[in-house]
Amino acid sequence: MHDLLPAQTAAWSAAEERLRRLLEVCGYEEIRTPAVEESRLFERSVGEATDIVAKELYAFADRKGRKLALRPEGTAPVARAYLQHGLHERGGVTRLWYAGAMFRYDRPQKDRYRQFHQVGVELFGGAHPYYDGEVMDLLARALSVLGVAGPRFEVNAVGCRVCRPQFVEALRTSCAGSESALCADCARRLQENPLRMLDCKRQECRELFRQFPSVMRYLCDGCREHFAGVREYLDNAGVRYEVNDRLVRGLDYYTRTVFEVFADGCEGAVAGGGRYDNLIQDLGGPSVPAVGWALGMERVMPLAQMSAAKAKPVRLVLLGAAARRAGIRFLSELRDRGVAAVAGYEERSLGWHLKYADREGVRWVAIIGDDELSRQVVLLRDMQTGEQNVVPAAQAAGILRERTGC
Repeated sequence: MHDLLPAQTAAWSAAEERLRRLLEVCGYEEIRTPAVEESRLFERSVGEATDIVAKELYAFADRKGRKLALRPEGTAPVARAYLQHGLHERGGVTRLWYAGAMFRYDRPQKDRYRQFHQVGVELFGGAHPYYDGEVMDLLARALSVLGVAGPRFEVNAVGCRVCRPQFVEALRTSCAGSESALCADCARRLQENPLRMLDCKRQECRELFRQFPSVMRYLCDGCREHFAGVREYLDNAGVRYEVNDRLVRGLDYYTRTVFEVFADGCEGAVAGGGRYDNLIQDLGGPSVPAVGWALGMERVMPLAQMSAAKAKPVRLVLLGAAARRAGIRFLSELRDRGVAAVAGYEERSLGWHLKYADREGVRWVAIIGDDELSRQVVLLRDMQTGEQNVVPAAQAAGILRERTGC
C-alpha cells in the first residue's frame, strides 16, 4: 500500500474533477459504497474459483463472527446497492459511477498495489449491444480528457449461459493429455472453471492455449448478433479496437462482451470491463442486463497529461505582537474572499520570512509591521519580480484577489 503526497494528490484531484464533469455530462450519477462488504457478496458474484476471491481477498471475521471482506472491485458492491435500495424498481436505464479504494492481496509491482483506486461506471437496464459500445466510447473519452495518448481496446465475446458450456467443454477436451504442462493454477482451473485458464499470464500456458479453439466457433446466434452490434457501434464512433478471442477477464460474472484497454507506457491494462447480465439475478433480484468498466488510477496517472500545479497561497508576514493580532482579521478577510492565504507567526526577521516564502514558491507576500499598522497600509511584495507596493489596508484583500486571479 502506498501514500499519495501533496504533489500527487493535486494531479489526482484535477484528474478526478475532469472525470466527474465528463460522467455528469454523459448522464451518470455518483454512488458511494462501503469499503467493507460481506465476503459472500464477492464469492457469489466474482466467483469462488477466481484468483481474486481464492487468493487475493482481504477477508476477516468481525467481533460477532460475521465474515467480511475489503472490496476487491467495485461492480459487485454497486450491484448490491442497486438491488438493496430498489433502484431497479425505477425501470429503464440507470447510469451510475463510483470512485474509491479497492484492496487485493496481490504481489506488489509497478503501478500495482494492495490498496489501489478505481473510477468506474455501471449501466443497468440496457440490453442492446449499443449500450456496450456507449460505455466503451465513454471510456475512450475518459482517457482522452486525462490526456492519455493512443488507447487501444481489445474486445471479445465470452458467450452466455446457453453457449458458453459448449466452449468450456471444448477447452477441457483440448487439454486432454496436456495436463502435465499446465501450471498449478491452471490445473486447478481446469477442474473448477476452465475459462479462467485463458487469463493465465504464464508464458508456457499461453503458448499451449494458442492451440485451443476460438470462442467465436461456439457463440449462439444471440451472442454472435450482439457482438456484431457492439462492433458496429465502435466502428461508427471511431473507437480504435481489435478482437482478441483469448480475452476473458478475471471475474466470473461477465457475459457476452468483455474488453480491456492498453496504452503506451503501461505494461498491463489501464482499464477493463464488460457485460454482466446475470449478476443482479444471481444476487437474488430480477433479471437486469448491465454493462460497465473500471479505470485503474495508479495505472493511468503516470500516463495522464495533467497541469495540476496549484497556486501557492499568499503568505502574511506579521512583524510584532500588534501586527499578529491585526493579521488574524486580515487573514480571515482574505479567506472569506476566496484567496488562498497562510500566515507566519514566527518572531523572526523580515529577511527570514522572505526566504521562507521564496523556498515555498509563494508569489505574493503581504507584510504588516508597526509602521504599516500606524499608517493603515499593507506592503505587498511580488516574489517573482521583487517589486513592492504600499496599498491601503482596506483595499489590500481585494487587490490580492485580483492579482492572484482567485
